[in-house]
Amino acid sequence: MASELAQKECIPCKGGVPPLKGKELSILLEKLGNGWKVIDEHHLEKEYTFPNFRQALDFTIRAGELAEAQFHHPDIYLAWGKVKLTIWTHKINGLTESDFVWAAKADQEREKL
Repeated sequence: MASELAQKECIPCKGGVPPLKGKELSILLEKLGNGWKVIDEHHLEKEYTFPNFRQALDFTIRAGELAEAQFHHPDIYLAWGKVKLTIWTHKINGLTESDFVWAAKADQEREKL
């Protein structure tokens, strides 16, 4: 089901819409899967592991390029052998479907390495 989300495009939020809550979040998280977590109904978070710094850096660059292409920018934490992504829609200080779309696309980028 994550591939269904990954086929969509992130839609820039202009504000004025309420963030997703409760059941809406649960449904999208179930579609996304792959170890993503919803934290405090506010943001999505996932930590990826890698066998070395080079692969973690390569993924960081891929995630950054994806962010620019989708106009949807996560927080990215890079360390030796790991990358943590945190994503939410800043304009509404919460989650929209586009956050889940971006997360699914990030998983696809990970699979390419």
